[in-house]
Amino acid sequence: MTRVRLPGTVLSVSRDDKHRFSKPTVSSIRLVAGFGVEGDSHAGATVQHLYEKKRNPSAPNLCQVHFMATELFDDLVPTGYTVAPGELGENVTTEGINLMSLPLGTRLHLGAQAVVSITGMRSPCSLINGYQKGLMKQLIKTDAAGTVHRRGGIMGVVVRGGVVNPGDCIRVELPAGEQLPLGVV
Repeated sequence: MTRVRLPGTVLSVSRDDKHRFSKPTVSSIRLVAGFGVEGDSHAGATVQHLYEKKRNPSAPNLCQVHFMATELFDDLVPTGYTVAPGELGENVTTEGINLMSLPLGTRLHLGAQAVVSITGMRSPCSLINGYQKGLMKQLIKTDAAGTVHRRGGIMGVVVRGGVVNPGDCIRVELPAGEQLPLGVV
């Protein structure tokens, strides 16, 4: 049996046709099944991140859509960092969903049609420190027990396409069966 959580909201959407660190916000994005965000440099059936593309260009693209929670941006303010939607390279900035707690295979229903299956956590790269010095330490922390906590958002693949707009509801559909934690993709 599949469990459904209360909806969250799409706060902002972003895309960029070039491989730049930040993505400009736009009025809407179109998700394409098996491909990603139409017009985004990371869209494709095979891996599009430049580093991974050099290592294995035929690997499946598990990072078609990048999600970040606006709550993270709020958490960063007391540490001296100000981040706005799209500035960390995400395609969808959410509100009201604890993204990092979602299990592998969770489906996010965005707006009227689009569905994205969550594939894993984003592992923030050192380019984040070029954007704001020291910010990476805020996105990857190690607790007293030695456990690493990543806060760089989550990634997914488009299962069903559709247009996504700021203000759209996000319905969370948890996978049936065992709830597996997210690994890094």
